[in-house]
Amino acid sequence: MLQDKTGSRIPQITFHTRQNNEWVDVTTDDIFKGRSVVVFSLPGAFTPTCSSAHVPRFNELAPVFRDNGIDEIVCVSVNDTFVMNEWAKDQQADNIRFIPDGNGEFTAAMGMLVDKDDLGFGKRSWRYSMLVRDGVIEKMFIEPEVPGDPYEVSDADTMLNHINPQAQKPHDVVLFTKPGCPYCARAKDMLSDAGMEYEEINVGGQVSLRSVRAASGSDTVPQVWIDGVHIGDSEALAEWMQQREAA
Repeated sequence: MLQDKTGSRIPQITFHTRQNNEWVDVTTDDIFKGRSVVVFSLPGAFTPTCSSAHVPRFNELAPVFRDNGIDEIVCVSVNDTFVMNEWAKDQQADNIRFIPDGNGEFTAAMGMLVDKDDLGFGKRSWRYSMLVRDGVIEKMFIEPEVPGDPYEVSDADTMLNHINPQAQKPHDVVLFTKPGCPYCARAKDMLSDAGMEYEEINVGGQVSLRSVRAASGSDTVPQVWIDGVHIGDSEALAEWMQQREAA
């Protein structure tokens, strides 16, 4: 039976980490004392949901968490420090602090240590997230106790909505471009000037104009999507920007 420890103090644990080729012990007081910290814990480094969704979204929303009073975002997993360090590099998650709970001491004290013997994992953490203020757990989001690896409530958006339902999240922006295209350069400049990060997909090679046409109904570039809505070319983006400023 998993334990919701909302209202309890964080257990006193020392984590054995590797930093700059040296062993550095980090205590829970080092992480939590006098600070507001969001923690999310997961079954394992390099595993599918953890790598494709849990870590990337917390990393993406980290600036918004900071704007809403959170000092740090911490990822905990029952893995050793070498694995966690390599996973952090692979994820390019510079906004998250990766903490190794190699012996499972912290996870066990949290009541979240579970058997994953069916997968050959041994003892691992159940997936959950929590908000901790000055060492006291203010809120926990624990995934339901069902078979498999549920991922329904411990995500970054759920936690941010708890902290501030009105928090302004970054737009999801994707655009198709081609090298040397002046209209593409204009679209990227507009997005950058507005402080909007974007994912750029270069047309050529494995991505053809057929892909652009199938997705947008047009075979010209750039083609821009914002929050899942097709905006269009650079002129359409400029119009969208004007409407956004006027709103």
